[in-house]
Amino acid sequence: METIAALATPKGVGAISIIRVSGDKALEIAKKITKKDLKPRFATLSKLYDYNNELIDIGLVIYFKAPFSFTGEDVVEFQCHGGYAVSRLVLETLFKYGARPAEPGEFTKRAFLNGKIDASQAEAIAKLIETKSKEGAKLLSKQLEGELERFVNEIRNKLIEIMAYAEVFIDYAEEDLPESMDKDIKERLENIKNLLKKTLEASKRREGMLSGYKVAIIGKPNVGKSSLLNALLNTNRAIVSDIAGTTRDTIEEDIQIGQHLIRFVDTAGIREAKDEIEKIGVERSKEAIKKSDIILALFDATSFTKEDEEILNLIKNQNKDIIVVINKIDKGIKIDLSRFKDFETVKISTKEDISPLIKKIEEILDNYNSDDTHILISLRQVNAVENALKEIEKSEEFLQTGELELFSYNIQNAIKEISSITKPFEYDEMLDKMFSSFCVGK
Repeated sequence: METIAALATPKGVGAISIIRVSGDKALEIAKKITKKDLKPRFATLSKLYDYNNELIDIGLVIYFKAPFSFTGEDVVEFQCHGGYAVSRLVLETLFKYGARPAEPGEFTKRAFLNGKIDASQAEAIAKLIETKSKEGAKLLSKQLEGELERFVNEIRNKLIEIMAYAEVFIDYAEEDLPESMDKDIKERLENIKNLLKKTLEASKRREGMLSGYKVAIIGKPNVGKSSLLNALLNTNRAIVSDIAGTTRDTIEEDIQIGQHLIRFVDTAGIREAKDEIEKIGVERSKEAIKKSDIILALFDATSFTKEDEEILNLIKNQNKDIIVVINKIDKGIKIDLSRFKDFETVKISTKEDISPLIKKIEEILDNYNSDDTHILISLRQVNAVENALKEIEKSEEFLQTGELELFSYNIQNAIKEISSITKPFEYDEMLDKMFSSFCVGK
């Protein structure tokens, strides 16, 4: 395997730069740069020399002997002083001694190919680098420990067992088989379907854990949406005016509430547009509603208009968490609150105190994360589970008609789909299950 090298820390000025080398020649090259023998898993303080034997820096060098390294190959890490020049000189020296620049993600790719991590863990590493939320980091750390892998193995083992039953029935029909096999398989398939559906629903509901939950602030013009955004951010991010329709487009800002990263979207006032630009703004507001995890629907405590009625009708058809926010309560509540009885309702004044609303948002998001269901972290994983479900549903039709060859074919496809989340399915796994239940001598 070619020896690769790359900077493992961000480019720029810093206290330390870490340069990682992996491959067959990693140790040989490291010895040329350090002029020392390196003991595995020991940090060695060493001078670092370039190709012309001129001193570059003094730093720590750590050697990880294969297969006990991240990539499963010989790996050497150089911890030198941070900065552009030093790290560049070390890299140039590594390249002159035979290493080549690593491609993006190549270290993790080699770890996967060498069996050090599975596909789900590789994706978790990429997401962990990108995530901005504390709860997202905690979730991804669990995936690195193999939580999703254990779930996938549980599902695939159940499906392999079902396929083994079917294969035995096809090839060994004369043998004594349980009379309740058909009912037993149906029950097992139903259980698997429920687990997969629950996982899909939870994953879609908690998608915002990694990139930030989206919260859309909607309402008629001049109801206080921009004032609310400014209060949440504790800054004058949005223009506030008594003139209706000041906000003509969506404004998005991130904020941390508790453990949750939230992206608030201040939308244009929803009403019958008076011009083409305002019409576009209203359409974008409706699009923001569709993409949001939570809707904050603002209403004026002093008056309820036809526009408010339209917004109320709009949120009634949304299958997501909705908080009705009664704003401007400092002026007194003059509207009938019973019309909002089907919704969570919070009364605030953006000029005085919005803490009850913040508390309610945090409470809803805390409930999202109380579910211990396994979470899918990429579109690839979601597609794999959806495809597995489709194959299982197809298989049930053939089980009903007794076409076990086709039933087995669909179950095998389902196994391949669910297995793709972590590692490919091997047909020998099914054979092991198929014959393991036979008595000795069969």
